[in-house]
Amino acid sequence: MKPFIPQLVYIEPQALDYPLGRELKEKFEKMGIEIKETTSHNQIRNLPGDTDLQKYRVAKSTLVVGVRRTLKFDTSKPSAEYAIPLATGCMGHCHYCYLQTTLGSKPYIRTYVNLDEIFEQAEKYMDERKPEITRFEAACTSDIVGIDHLTHSLKKAIEFFGRTELGRLRFVTKFHHVDHLLDAKHNGHTRFRFSVNSRYVIKNFEPGTSSFDQRLEAAKKVANAGYPLGFIVAPIYMHDDWQEGYFELFERLAESLEGESIPDLSFELIQHRFTKPAKKVIEKHYPKTKLELDESKRKYKWGKYGIGKYVYPTEEANDLETTISSYIQQFFPHATIAYFT
Repeated sequence: MKPFIPQLVYIEPQALDYPLGRELKEKFEKMGIEIKETTSHNQIRNLPGDTDLQKYRVAKSTLVVGVRRTLKFDTSKPSAEYAIPLATGCMGHCHYCYLQTTLGSKPYIRTYVNLDEIFEQAEKYMDERKPEITRFEAACTSDIVGIDHLTHSLKKAIEFFGRTELGRLRFVTKFHHVDHLLDAKHNGHTRFRFSVNSRYVIKNFEPGTSSFDQRLEAAKKVANAGYPLGFIVAPIYMHDDWQEGYFELFERLAESLEGESIPDLSFELIQHRFTKPAKKVIEKHYPKTKLELDESKRKYKWGKYGIGKYVYPTEEANDLETTISSYIQQFFPHATIAYFT
């Protein structure tokens, strides 16, 4: 899979007040990519396309270079204390993704160029929590690795947290384009996680992302570069023969990492869930999806901001947690399972 290159770029005028904004404008001009000006990402209208589906796909290949105006960080439990806002949006087409609804009708990708201001805010949060460690999640609203070969914002963040005493960075990706991050001075303060899943889930629900084998090759590179490594199994999905499918996942993962020295391996487990708004958007954007979205087969659980979500019934969720945990204990007995949710 080739690295992401946007078809269309919008630049907010304020972005050009920052070195990274000017650098990206020059880079995209040299690449011959169409560049337009927008006063704000909210003002973007009339993307190319005759149908909603066509416009949606164009939006997913559109990059907005802008300024992050809101510097109050969201919380990011259970992964971290805060979400650090480096980018928003993703070029992947994962059918189940919660960004389907959080990004609404504007699923284009936004990268923020006022990095020093974002890092200064992170410093304030770290100061407030002294002497405790403060963790920051960089992939709450995007797959930041997918665009970092263009922006190097993530690399700057890795090196920023590498210099801090009490700050730790975390992010997860489905992309394998990590070579430029391997020489970053991370000082062991960044946990690099890869999203993995069964063959069925990757094949049917994760178009536009790197293959499982590509992710594993990237994971080995990351481990050899000394990063703390982790894997997120998400969403854990009850497809036909799911037990065999997930057993094979861990079997392949263990074979791939055999002989690698990974002293602090972690796993995070997230069962499949969806909201009513997400269901509508998913069925609109991916009308032929095989994703099971039947509320009658799920348990309703109140969520953040009063928006409820449909998760697996308690007995099925317990089965998922017990089964997946047993596979991890079998193949990776020294690994940590951070949580199941």
